[in-house]
Amino acid sequence: MTYVPLEKLIDKTDSSVYKLVILASKRALEIAEGQPPLVQAPATVKPSTLALYEIAAGKVKYKKLKPGK
Repeated sequence: MTYVPLEKLIDKTDSSVYKLVILASKRALEIAEGQPPLVQAPATVKPSTLALYEIAAGKVKYKKLKPGK
């Protein structure tokens, strides 16, 4: 896999580093608990890195919640 620039990742989360960190950490936890990866990667890639690759590929997105929900 190649290096994913931070600018490309931040664009996926409305220019919020906080949202990117939360999204990546939640997805990495899912992968570590056994969820299948959504992109092809060698088995040696760590879950946190794999989560960033998935976000960059557009396979993982966040959903805005409406107030009061």
